[in-house]
Amino acid sequence: MFGYIAPVFRSLTGEQQTVWRAYYCGVCHSLKSRFGQTGRLSLSHDMTFLALLLSSLYEPDTEISRSRCALHPVHAHTVYASGMIDYAADMNILLFYYKALDQRMDDGSFSGRAAEKTFRNKLEKVRAQYPRQSVRVQESLKLLWEGEKAKQPDPDLLCNLSGRMLGSVFVPDPDDLWAPQLYAVGEGLGRFVYWMDAWEDLEEDRKKKRFNPLLAYSAREDYEAFCRETLEMLIAEATEHFELLPLERDLPLLRNVLYSGIWQRYALRMEQRERKEARRHGK
Repeated sequence: MFGYIAPVFRSLTGEQQTVWRAYYCGVCHSLKSRFGQTGRLSLSHDMTFLALLLSSLYEPDTEISRSRCALHPVHAHTVYASGMIDYAADMNILLFYYKALDQRMDDGSFSGRAAEKTFRNKLEKVRAQYPRQSVRVQESLKLLWEGEKAKQPDPDLLCNLSGRMLGSVFVPDPDDLWAPQLYAVGEGLGRFVYWMDAWEDLEEDRKKKRFNPLLAYSAREDYEAFCRETLEMLIAEATEHFELLPLERDLPLLRNVLYSGIWQRYALRMEQRERKEARRHGK
């Protein structure tokens, strides 16, 4: 799932960029303090969004500091720290481990095997603290991988498993008043990301003769329009429940991610295809 849930940085104000980086650096510092230096290797914008969303909803006590690091050695930068940021860091470890496991099972990649080995002990720490999320993620991915291996012809079933996985991660406390809405936001995003990833990988999967849940639809004359409409429907389910949450702090920044940021990879791929098509026709 990693790589889709991020803001459009050029559209952010200077203050919004500072806030996003403070959460991003906060997750990074939390990963280091809770899982060691190697924990930072799992850092993603995806779970930075979760930290921002949960912080906007619950408004936890947040410690603000200034720090330098290897990526920012000259100028100190703002860093946030809170319980919600720590939670996002833990979920980052959980998802990163299973991403590495997926890579290892998919093509036996060295990076996947190395990451799986490096993060195995870190995963156990997260499992001990968050058994509900850990079991739900593991069970959902197991069923999803089995479906892919069996070449499940219905991508909706696989999308739903991806949604179930991410929905569980978006809920720190299932007994909280806003748990159903948080779950629905994560579920919609999980379904969207799975379909987007399949759409993006279709040609490469076809060349390498790997399973892709959209292969059966690719012969349709309206394939691209069909995929676009499906993606719009899936993200609409997430944003509908997002708008029900009583959010005020950093709301424009959160909306930037959900209404624009998640489409960045799609827009890039479409632009690349148009350029390739133009070169083919000598334009």
